[in-house]
Amino acid sequence: MAQEFFTKEQQGEIVEAIKAAEKNTSGEVQVHIEKKCKGDAMKRALEVFKSLKMHKTAEKNGVLFYLAFEDHKFAILGDEGIDKVTPSDFWDEIKNQMQILFKEGKFTEGLCKGIGMAGHELKVHFPYLESDKNELSDEISFGS
Repeated sequence: MAQEFFTKEQQGEIVEAIKAAEKNTSGEVQVHIEKKCKGDAMKRALEVFKSLKMHKTAEKNGVLFYLAFEDHKFAILGDEGIDKVTPSDFWDEIKNQMQILFKEGKFTEGLCKGIGMAGHELKVHFPYLESDKNELSDEISFGS
């Protein structure tokens, strides 16, 4: 089961990283973990993005971190609102930083670092507003 890849403590660290990233922004961050990814990780991430209804955020500023651990695949997908305001290599920069930690077996640290980097950029372009509400769950979603 995908839930067993991270311990409960590690899952808690990832959820706390999501909450910290979202604290100063109207942006939304989600993490989806599954064992396997048939085909391209980015295509699968887009399917998950839609199934989690991340494309329905008010400001189109959702970010998905997708990880298929048995196949050693991962992707980061930002909605059109955040994509419009970030440099073209922004997601690749985050992915490279995460990959360094993943290669060392530090998956929790890698995800938390990537989430933090995305949160910083979201804060710059989508600052927290008094009227802001958490549109999406901060909990990790799991596939098969």
